[in-house]
Amino acid sequence: MARITAGIATSHVPAIGAAIDNGKTGDEYWAPVFAGYDWTKEWIRDNTPDVVILVYNDHASAMMLDIVPTFALGFAEEFEPADEGWGARPVPTVINDTDLAGHIAEQLVIDEFDITIMNDIKVDHGLTVPLSLMFGQPSEWPCKVIPLAINVTQFPTPSGDRCWQLGAAIRDAVRSFPEDLTVQVWGTGGMSHQLQGPRAGLINPEFDNAFLDNLTSHTTALRHITRLEYLRQAGTEGIELIMWLVMRAALGKSVEELHRFYHVPASNTAVGHIVLKALD
Repeated sequence: MARITAGIATSHVPAIGAAIDNGKTGDEYWAPVFAGYDWTKEWIRDNTPDVVILVYNDHASAMMLDIVPTFALGFAEEFEPADEGWGARPVPTVINDTDLAGHIAEQLVIDEFDITIMNDIKVDHGLTVPLSLMFGQPSEWPCKVIPLAINVTQFPTPSGDRCWQLGAAIRDAVRSFPEDLTVQVWGTGGMSHQLQGPRAGLINPEFDNAFLDNLTSHTTALRHITRLEYLRQAGTEGIELIMWLVMRAALGKSVEELHRFYHVPASNTAVGHIVLKALD
């Protein structure tokens, strides 16, 4: 059967992608950010999965506000990088595992998740920046990727607990897939940040580090952080952390923390990163 072996969570700051693409990773400002991913880049060379289920949010690149699905699973054969206003990133095309994606979609519907199937989307920095952080600048990505987009931009957004339930259902779906595959689930976005309004530039290290502390074994409290609490404590974009909960729930009850990194600032954002090994 297929099995989920590990989970990765990371911020997906668009300026990180620009720094990579323009050869700025060694600059004084950016070097401390990228140093936090050196361990993971070494680790993943020996632990490259067959498939990554990558949980991200679209930034009005493929899903405009006229239609906003709560949960959307990419089902095309491949996904080109999106032009977000300054040209598409010079990164490889994402190749899907449509057999596993189809199986997951079917099982999620059986588990009463009304998942949206996306047959034609382009993927933006929410998905491509995490891939670049882990895999660098290869000519092609070393594994297949199933995009899973979560609505964190248009109210009503799903609750943290609903995202946890989705991750648990994904775990069950993967484990029932008969092919022998290694799968990782990545949760992206966050941590605390606000990009507009009087609180623009808000960063809350205390909240962020408590979230990281609880992600391994004290997850119940994280499942019940309300939308309003995210807004108050972590800024308008802090709600992206619910995507980390999809990843965490997909790993099962017991995990081992392999690596953690937290850095401020990176383009007015707190950068968080964690690698967890599934033990169940």
